Amino acid sequence: MSSSSGIAILGAGIFAQEAHLPALSVLGDAAPSLRAVYSRSEKSAHDLADAAAVALKLTTVPSIYHDGDASTNLDALLARSDITAVIVVLPITLQPSIILKALAAGKHVLSEKPVAPDVKQGLELISEYNRVYKNKGLIWRIAENFEAEPGYRAAGAAIQAGKIGNVIFFKTVVVNYIDKESKWYKTPWRTVPDYQGGFLLDGGVHTIAALRVMLPHALTHLSGFASLNKDYLKPHDTINAVVKAGDHFHGTAELTWAFPTKTRPEADGIVITGTDGWLSVNQVNKPGSTAPVLRILIKSIVKLEGGQEEEKEEVIEVPMKGVVAELESFFDAITGKDDGLALGDPLAALGDVAFIQAALNSNGELVDLIKLLNA
Repeated sequence: MSSSSGIAILGAGIFAQEAHLPALSVLGDAAPSLRAVYSRSEKSAHDLADAAAVALKLTTVPSIYHDGDASTNLDALLARSDITAVIVVLPITLQPSIILKALAAGKHVLSEKPVAPDVKQGLELISEYNRVYKNKGLIWRIAENFEAEPGYRAAGAAIQAGKIGNVIFFKTVVVNYIDKESKWYKTPWRTVPDYQGGFLLDGGVHTIAALRVMLPHALTHLSGFASLNKDYLKPHDTINAVVKAGDHFHGTAELTWAFPTKTRPEADGIVITGTDGWLSVNQVNKPGSTAPVLRILIKSIVKLEGGQEEEKEEVIEVPMKGVVAELESFFDAITGKDDGLALGDPLAALGDVAFIQAALNSNGELVDLIKLLNA
């Protein structure tokens, strides 16, 4: 990539270090140079810069920016002409204001999911982007790595190709165990969340994005219940919902971060059933593999002569590399290339937030997801 273009990472938490830096390393010269990092804390900014120097084999450590000094604060970073884009990996409630600040400074933006803490703020943010910045050629995308996962996209392609016929119903089950020693729980903004849903919003949008990629029609209605089963996971830790996509199909979604044991039942994470077969998607760890794999099992009914039917099996295994894929697509976009994947659309990502918000507030009442997004 052009040596004149550079990027900065805003936020120095776990995901910046454990996901974004390795992804940039994989992309190598296909990614712009990492020129700066920002964190509210000087120490965490130093830690990320040092980790970046090692992970990316840099001869020069990225410049460090942090709050508390006008010469090294976020405004100073955004004033640099050699930084054309920023990756925003900050706490959920901080992101909207930082996104707008970066856009106002003329930077392209890739911001981590969720797009906003709730639908109202998301709609306001999207409206401001469309009204003020989009026509200026500035690109803003949402980093939703499940949407970018080649495995989920392969499952969606199999359904579009008719391998299971017309979708008639589906189920998704997400089972997570979080204790107080978890590195994710110990993140201060997750320990005492100031946004709806806690882990259900932060992690739950991943699952909804995966469904969005695979299912042939958008989800339109939801009825569900939310509960809190472990007090330290406030405000909610579990959702059970029944959903439908217009008159096309219906399904169920069960998401919990309050499972009582680290061991989990052996069950499929996602099953999509059609008129002529079914498809399951599960994350598995294979011996010798450096990354988890998405295993897609497809069972199809094949019509034989004489009216008989035969069951056909197909297995697709795809290494997980969603962060790499979303970064690569974003970097292509800011250089004028269109990969045709339509990744990172803010309104599509807001649909994921709308699902979680509806499930948290439904209390058994039917919620129109389309109306919610057009409120």
